Amino acid sequence: MAAAAAAAAASVASQAQAVLRGRLCDQAVVHAALRSSPDTNYSKLKYLVASSVSEACNNSVLLLGPRGCGKAAVVDMVLDDLKKEHPDAISVIRLNGMLHSDDNCATKASSDDNTEFMIDMLRECGLAHKTIIFVLEEFDLFAQGKQRLLYSLLDAMQSLTSQAVVIGVSCRLDADQLLEKRVRSRFSHRKLLFVPSSVDSLQRLMEHLLALPEDSPLPTKYVREYNARSIFNDKKFKGILSSLTDADATTSHILRFLVVSYMDIDSGLLSMQSFMNALSSMQRQPKMDSLQDLSILELYILVCMNRLEDKEKSSYNFITIMKEYKSVQDAYKTSDKYSHTVCFRAFEHLLDRELISFADNKGRNQALEYRPVKLLISSRELAESLKLNTTCPAVLQKLLDRERYM
Repeated sequence: MAAAAAAAAASVASQAQAVLRGRLCDQAVVHAALRSSPDTNYSKLKYLVASSVSEACNNSVLLLGPRGCGKAAVVDMVLDDLKKEHPDAISVIRLNGMLHSDDNCATKASSDDNTEFMIDMLRECGLAHKTIIFVLEEFDLFAQGKQRLLYSLLDAMQSLTSQAVVIGVSCRLDADQLLEKRVRSRFSHRKLLFVPSSVDSLQRLMEHLLALPEDSPLPTKYVREYNARSIFNDKKFKGILSSLTDADATTSHILRFLVVSYMDIDSGLLSMQSFMNALSSMQRQPKMDSLQDLSILELYILVCMNRLEDKEKSSYNFITIMKEYKSVQDAYKTSDKYSHTVCFRAFEHLLDRELISFADNKGRNQALEYRPVKLLISSRELAESLKLNTTCPAVLQKLLDRERYM
């Protein structure tokens, strides 16, 4: 009986995990707050574009704000809604300044490298009562150079027969000031400003995403018990959220927080330990993982390089590192002695693992032994890796500590 009950609980927990993962992947659920009132940027942009479609008029607008604050999400939601409401009246053309900032490349992407074709297309679509929506991502990059695409596009929109909307998206708040006078005079100067999410709004988002809907196929009693938890008011949770948002306070970062994977299968609930384990998994650093399986010789080389940098050596190479390695051996009478060939192989392995690199691109024709190198890890990362390495000789830890506290 006990085994059957445990299996049933595990089954319910697995179903709950599937429901929660579905919510995390559903953009409509994630960005539901953006539709919450008529004062949101979603409502404002939808009204502007919808009125342009229904009234057959031209418009242009800029969406400005730092990366990760919801500009692209709002554009996608508005276009998805309008395509459903006007399935045969809208065509969308997307250009990205990072790919198409060169005028010729951009015009080719939108109209087969022919401005006249683009103008004819606008005219024909206008006569057919069809609105073309141009989404220009990384808008500030289009404002570089001669701005031929922007001028051609906005100038063509002055025609009575054209019917188009230009939506510029940029993380630069001064993007409109980059426009030339001839382009600026044809732009509508409408701007929607986006601000980064606050910690409180991110907490509300997490509570919303991690709640089970009442109409889910899960048992009603379980859903009520799950949603009744008060973990979000715990000081420890607020500390975890603060640590999570210190590095990246964006919605996409919250969505990568894999707390659902750490659900307690026995209870079917998210515990404080679930959140702590998820935070720990996100804070793992690839270089720290690479440091864990290094050989003793490779750790010696890294410590010697760290010593050379602490001595403010402006430039050093493999030969210099070997001299430092020999001085350590002589001073501490260690038994960890390796041949020059073995040391050089360990040195090359560290280069392959990208824990060290060449200091510059000069001297490519030089032998590797003589090319200047540098560390790609900090003293703190090196010290932590030595502590975690159970086979690390005590002398290495002593050498590093001595240099850090001298």
